[in-house]
Amino acid sequence: MSLSTLARLAGVGKATLSGLENGTRNPTLETLYAVTAQLGVPLTAALSGPAATPTVRGTAVSATLLEVFTEAEATYELYRMRVAPGVGQLSPAHQPGVTEHVTVFAGQLRAGPVDAPSTAGPGGHLRWTSDVPHGYAAVGDEEVWASLLLRYPRR
Repeated sequence: MSLSTLARLAGVGKATLSGLENGTRNPTLETLYAVTAQLGVPLTAALSGPAATPTVRGTAVSATLLEVFTEAEATYELYRMRVAPGVGQLSPAHQPGVTEHVTVFAGQLRAGPVDAPSTAGPGGHLRWTSDVPHGYAAVGDEEVWASLLLRYPRR
């Protein structure tokens, strides 16, 4: 796939992709998800480097990779997630069939498909198919602490 085609499909500037490829730009979480979704790979395929626990940041979400699990049917990524209050985050659609599973430990989280988000508090669990645009937002003034499990089916 050409750089121009990937930029168009992901909705990301060609200069941004070139900078990512050359290591001169730091992508946001939203950009990484847009690119990896178009490439049909899990987010962790784009993460590399010496960090034992890479952290990716978006507008409201900071997520630290804890572990990657691979099985015959799917790849799973487990993250510790923090959602800052006061601003929401819109994430682009992942590749078809990807699901997200969030368990909230502190705060109130509104998350899920843009047209049908759900809310959960401490001890609550949210699940949705994330092959559509979806969002995350802390409800109120308290930050949210949660785990995020992404399931990427193999094709």
